[in-house]
Amino acid sequence: MSDEVKKPESAVGQPCAECNRRRFAKVGLGAIAVAGAGSAVFGYEFLSPNVLYEPSPIVDAGKPDLYPADSVTPDPQNGIYIVHGAQGIYTLSAVCTHLGCLTAWKPELGIIACPCHGSKFHIDGVRFDGPAPRPLPWLKTWVDDDGNLLVDRSEPLEKKQFVRI
Repeated sequence: MSDEVKKPESAVGQPCAECNRRRFAKVGLGAIAVAGAGSAVFGYEFLSPNVLYEPSPIVDAGKPDLYPADSVTPDPQNGIYIVHGAQGIYTLSAVCTHLGCLTAWKPELGIIACPCHGSKFHIDGVRFDGPAPRPLPWLKTWVDDDGNLLVDRSEPLEKKQFVRI
């Protein structure tokens, strides 16, 4: 007898039974590793904070000199109208009180109109036509220490308030 251990041989071209078990173990461990890595990625995403970075509700509208007397200046990016009337400067929200559409200033008619549902507002925000239930809100407006006009879009005013220049 020889000390050599003979491996069982199978049919020609067929791997032996031990090779099949090894391959099965490698594939199984590989699948478990991929599933574990995927779980770790999703677990990390679940535990990391989902923060929405929204722009500040306070808008720097620049120097009051930019707004000539008796003018309406729309700022669609910030959703406001800066109006320089006879009593001073005030700011209106450009968001329609009906369904939240962005309104448009119509200089030829001297009105603010909602292009979606037809609400119409006077220059002081009062609704005179259409389905909007409330007037356009006035927003808190003030001049800071540097002389810039600031508007707080998050704070509608109960009473009309003008910034005198």
